[in-house]
Amino acid sequence: MTPTLLIADDEALLARVLESELMSLWPEARIVSVVHDGVAALAAAREHQPRVAFLDIRMPGMSGMDVARELIEFDTPPLVVFVTAYDQFALEAFERAAVDYVLKPVQRERLEATVQRLKDRLAGPADDEDTESEASVAETDRLGQLLARLESLEHATPGTGGAPQRQYLRFIKALVGQEVRIIPVDEVIYLEATDKYVNVVSGAGEALIRTSLRELTQQLDPERFWQVHRGTVVNITCVASAVNQSLGRLSLRLRDRPELLPVARQYAHLFKQM
Repeated sequence: MTPTLLIADDEALLARVLESELMSLWPEARIVSVVHDGVAALAAAREHQPRVAFLDIRMPGMSGMDVARELIEFDTPPLVVFVTAYDQFALEAFERAAVDYVLKPVQRERLEATVQRLKDRLAGPADDEDTESEASVAETDRLGQLLARLESLEHATPGTGGAPQRQYLRFIKALVGQEVRIIPVDEVIYLEATDKYVNVVSGAGEALIRTSLRELTQQLDPERFWQVHRGTVVNITCVASAVNQSLGRLSLRLRDRPELLPVARQYAHLFKQM
């Protein structure tokens, strides 16, 4: 089967260089799309279902990390190679997660090694469905771990070894009827994005706020509040167990609530047995 490739880089010249080098190093592959922003990258991935996606980390609209989070949820996620200008501190995260990356400007030797690794991974035991499924889960686990690490680096202050930039939020103020309810963050069970609002679920009930989930999450203690789905952040102290569902899916059982919270593939590694 012909390998299909997607290239997404907001610098058109660098995208053309990468395209040219890939055509030279991997002539049997077919480049199905070259785009220059994250939204277009996700749309192209949905249309073409590429086997490999080369994603620039920093792109307008959606970053490469945002796109990768969406790709993980595909039935057959592509292999992801990040194109990055990150510093050495962040590159260590790529190495630990065993996720491929290409530094800007693209160097042929590094790209050649990346292409060979991709060929090896694509040439895995496709005749064994169980082994192939396990390999796919391992790929998404590695990518999920990398995305979590990179996100923590983005929220850290340079030179502080990962210390937070500011104190964490202690209270959430939500308008309920004619009153502003003060919700202690310690009492929040989980947060769920719903259209233009975030539903704050606490021991006292539910309340809607207009702050985006992404903005709110950046103000919370990441050791306590874990993102488990694109639209869900849970207070891990309120989780009783992780439940295996069909097709390798996970859900979280809460201590004092009846509903189960689904866990996206990219966050499943957070609940693996120690």
